Amino acid sequence: MFWPLLLLAAAIALAQYAWRRRPLYEFARKYPLGIPTYPLIGQSYIFAGTDEDRMNAFIKMGYKALQNGGTSSLWLGPKLYAVISEPELLEVVSKTCLEKDSMTMKFLRLILGNGLIFAPVKIWRPRRKIMAPTFSMKNLHEFVTVFDKQSRFMVSQLRAHDGGGDFSFWEYVTSYTFDAICETVLGMELNAQKERHHLFIEAFDVIIQILSKRMLSPWLYWDWVFRLTSNYKPFIEQRTKGYAFFDKIISDRRRELAEQGTDYDPKDRNRTFLDMMILAPGGYTDIELREEIISIVCAGTDTSAVGTAFVALMLSRYPRVQDKVYEELQEVFGGSDRPVTWQDLPRLKYMEAVIKETLRLYPPAPVVVRDVHETVALPNGATLRPGMALILHFWAAHRDTKYWGDDVEQFRPERFLEGPLKHPAQFVAFSYSQRNCIGGNYAIMSTKTNLSNLLRRYEVLPPLSVPPDQLLAPFRVKFDVMMKHCDNFELRIRSRHNGQRKK
Repeated sequence: MFWPLLLLAAAIALAQYAWRRRPLYEFARKYPLGIPTYPLIGQSYIFAGTDEDRMNAFIKMGYKALQNGGTSSLWLGPKLYAVISEPELLEVVSKTCLEKDSMTMKFLRLILGNGLIFAPVKIWRPRRKIMAPTFSMKNLHEFVTVFDKQSRFMVSQLRAHDGGGDFSFWEYVTSYTFDAICETVLGMELNAQKERHHLFIEAFDVIIQILSKRMLSPWLYWDWVFRLTSNYKPFIEQRTKGYAFFDKIISDRRRELAEQGTDYDPKDRNRTFLDMMILAPGGYTDIELREEIISIVCAGTDTSAVGTAFVALMLSRYPRVQDKVYEELQEVFGGSDRPVTWQDLPRLKYMEAVIKETLRLYPPAPVVVRDVHETVALPNGATLRPGMALILHFWAAHRDTKYWGDDVEQFRPERFLEGPLKHPAQFVAFSYSQRNCIGGNYAIMSTKTNLSNLLRRYEVLPPLSVPPDQLLAPFRVKFDVMMKHCDNFELRIRSRHNGQRKK
């Protein structure tokens, strides 16, 4: 008698579960991805394979959303994600759905904890208020001195590649952005560019590669399964190294501030973000401090580095665009080798258009995920229900022909000089609305400074490994939380002579 009753109870529970989820099934039928759904794994099998395969799956998903008028769906295991790519829809969900997706973000929180980027709203709001002054325009102006110093050092290290063969620009630019973010936000010169292969940078690369795969693999969601994989041990080892590195920075700075007898003053612009966190009323624990520091350092390092590296790649493929950037630099700097100042940056209008057009085609964060906690009616008639989640598909939004025209796949920086955009959520390289990237202006100014020093000294050239007939083909890209170049941002450089581009 026991087993029949148990089966009956299970059947009733399953029927109730399916009944409660009717709105989800209805949404998936109305906005289909167009591939089969299987028990337990849903449609997550599209993310099997390499990091490049995973990014290609996201790209196909984005095109499907565009074909469906800006909306599609994805079953990632038992959870339904609404894929949103149309700017009007992005505006609505960005303002109403502020919580990060609880299912996939929990894996990033294994390393970043409740840092600002992935924190629940109740933690995010007060911490963002503390961080906001760090990224005020006044502070950003002062940061340009650091950007200039660190990028000049990066450029000096590139001499070994002058006139030579292919090399990875990535290891140079990521060391630059790491040194810049640590000096500007933490107030510490860590000299990763001198050391090369810095402990934290290498640890972070390993960790992100592991977590990006786990986020998209429901069969790895169970901790006991993940512990059985070959990735578990290196994940723990690299996380331990990274934590130890920043724990020492925190303890040293706590001691220094205590010895100085420093009090909290929200108007003190000379204090770094780390100082303000340590001195804040109520105090933050060492773990909370570590969460915020790792989050801002990781985001500041990777976002700026990815953006700058993609711009360098694009300029190497489009020499006439590079010529125009160089001509603008000559107008601003007059052929001199003087330092870059904050007053120079607003004058580099064409360079900024090049940067934005590159970020349109290759946004470092091609998608972000949110949870839905209330019913939301979208302008296209779709209705989001609690229990669903969202994939805000920025890569696809940047290719919506309704807003960008029929030449969306072309690299044309002039589009950012032709007047205001048609919609504020049309360009979302730094996300949108309240939970946008607090460091967006920081990243643009850092990239401008870096490129100013690089391009005044060197012409960037395409790698010899790429056949001439493939130079203008779309880059092969991969997904490891950020979107990166499959060939590690390889290019060549050649010195400029007498201020002229070498023919």
